[in-house]
Amino acid sequence: MTRSSISLTPEIIDYIIAANPIENDVLSLCRAETANHPRGNMQISPEQGAFMSFLLRLIDARIAVEVGVFTGYSSLTTALALRTNAGPGARLFALDISHAYLDIAKKYWEMAEVSGVIVPMIAPAKSSLSELLESGYEGKIDFIFIDADKKGYLDYLPLAKKLLRAGGLVMFDNALLNGRVADTSNTDEEVIALRELVQLVKSDPKLDECFIGVGDGLLLARKKS
Repeated sequence: MTRSSISLTPEIIDYIIAANPIENDVLSLCRAETANHPRGNMQISPEQGAFMSFLLRLIDARIAVEVGVFTGYSSLTTALALRTNAGPGARLFALDISHAYLDIAKKYWEMAEVSGVIVPMIAPAKSSLSELLESGYEGKIDFIFIDADKKGYLDYLPLAKKLLRAGGLVMFDNALLNGRVADTSNTDEEVIALRELVQLVKSDPKLDECFIGVGDGLLLARKKS
């Protein structure tokens, strides 16, 4: 019998959070406000944030891209890690189409004093990613976090591959889509897109991949060369 991950009860989740590094005060404030947002379930969990921060430090990431900012928790997590690695030379390109979301996020970026690290780009993500390529960032991005429209993931993958440096990471959030991807009878367009994404990444000879059950599922891919 294959051993699987244990189910996470509220008590286990609290234990995991307590075992991780202490959450930045501004991150805590952002998480508390977002919990009351009508779409608060879109925010990443604190343990996912701790995992992302660890990965960013592990690969010494200095330039990153986020597709889908929402209220700013993940972008703040990323910016804090980038600043630790690179100081004022750190850059995070924060892509979203919502001025309302970015206005909330900017409040927390300013509170944490990372506004100088973050470059907001308000436009459809495919357009912004293409703009970064045209601006000379091909092969220069260390880390890309994608947490946006799921059907768009298939369009973002080839652009992310071009932007990443050798050894750079791209992370796709909500890769389990609340478990719906495992239901073979589900033919929803988002589900089909995510299944196709997994197969594309897994079969790509230029990528190393790992799929883990953190949060709502994370698909990670490392560019080999």
